[in-house]
Amino acid sequence: MATHQEWKQRAEALRLDGRAFVAGQRCAAVSNETFSTLNPSTGKVLADVAKCDAKDVDRAVIAAREAFERGVWSKATPAQRKAVLLRLAQLIEENAEELALLEALEAGKPISECLGLDIPDSAACVRWHAEATDKRYDALSPSGPNVVGMITREPIGVVGAVLPWNFPALMLAWKIGPALSVGNSVIVKPAEQTSLSTLRIADLALEAGVPAGVFSVVTGFGEGAGQALGCHADVDLVAFTGSTETGKRFLRYSADTNLKRVVLECGGKNPQVVLPDVANLDPVAENAVAAAFWNMGENCSAGSRILVPAAMKAQLLRKVQGVLEGWKTGDPLDPAVKLGSLIERQHYEKVLAHIEKAKAEGARLVCGGKATLTESGGWFVEPTLFDNVTPEMTIAREEVFGPVLCFIEYSDVDDAVRIANDTCYGLAASLWTDNVNQAHKIAARIRAGTVTVNCFGEGDLSTPFGGFKQSGFGGRDKSIYAHDQYCELKTTWLKLE
Repeated sequence: MATHQEWKQRAEALRLDGRAFVAGQRCAAVSNETFSTLNPSTGKVLADVAKCDAKDVDRAVIAAREAFERGVWSKATPAQRKAVLLRLAQLIEENAEELALLEALEAGKPISECLGLDIPDSAACVRWHAEATDKRYDALSPSGPNVVGMITREPIGVVGAVLPWNFPALMLAWKIGPALSVGNSVIVKPAEQTSLSTLRIADLALEAGVPAGVFSVVTGFGEGAGQALGCHADVDLVAFTGSTETGKRFLRYSADTNLKRVVLECGGKNPQVVLPDVANLDPVAENAVAAAFWNMGENCSAGSRILVPAAMKAQLLRKVQGVLEGWKTGDPLDPAVKLGSLIERQHYEKVLAHIEKAKAEGARLVCGGKATLTESGGWFVEPTLFDNVTPEMTIAREEVFGPVLCFIEYSDVDDAVRIANDTCYGLAASLWTDNVNQAHKIAARIRAGTVTVNCFGEGDLSTPFGGFKQSGFGGRDKSIYAHDQYCELKTTWLKLE
């Protein structure tokens, strides 16, 4: 890992290209309009980015449909698509330092996590789906000797992928890995705050051999490029990761246009449930801090509620504070930093408002709770712990998406399960217990797409990720299950004489 000063020097030497990527080449928006992308750790402009709108989306969709119908990718053999995607994964790895730097600068993420986790995991995701390309079999129906009933998958066609700003490259990989593997054309709309790493990966995809038109990137805002993609009558599916509110808009766009499929991965208010039988609270504290404060809490699976028996609460709270003291807040380009900046001023103000409301509603502020490093010009918030939080408080119900963890007492295990499930979300949960019977029984009662036991995480690339209730709709990211949502299932019925 380079030093803090070396990363700063590399950042100053970058030549940033904010042009869109359509039909195999970089280009300005049709309108020639641009917008500024900012460095959230300084508040300063990083680059001008193409402000795409419906005309640009239409260009990308026309190119995607033409490529799909020509079959340059959709009709390529699985082995051919696999080879290209493996080359893309290799190129992501070869350019990992540049991509990590782009994400640290544009998203305020710590460089150590970008280079140590996000970019390697992005390459690994593309490679995993590449390897699956030629390993899926279709089927014959058990219909008897006088017919052949073939059940086959076909690529759905033109896929729109709308990305969040918290894990730009990784969420891109989660979408394009399976969508390209099965033969679709894909148009990506990155979050306006974080376009640069997605654009750079589009360059690498072309270099890897993805044909022109098969992978385009339209940059811009939700009300421009995002809505246009959601409403386009020649887009067959939109895969969206982001807020539940915005996810609902894509369902409306689908209903009002061509009934395109919609796959949503949305918000969460995820519980960490500590059962009374846990003897060693040290690993609980370590994981609780990681669950709540990793990526500054800007994570849909963040464990922002810790549910604990009254008798254990004081001890666990002390241990969590002790772990949190080792989490340094500061310049994302400093390898020693574990907490960078929040993504933008509007979000920073929203997180601070949540903190103030929690205090007003009676929660006890244990530590943090304030803006910090204001002299930098960036948007930093201290890691914040609340005690005496009740399930009815706003801080316990609404997704803060910031570095805030609240402690909630429960009376018995049934009460813990009730509180854990008392939310409109159902994305993830963590359960801590020393009893394997309790692990199975309580995990089954928690309404969440992923329940981790005695750890915090999201599984690995072989496990599906998505949520129950208002956390998800229409499919899953990761795993072989992600391929199915990007396919049409066809029956071909042959009558034999």
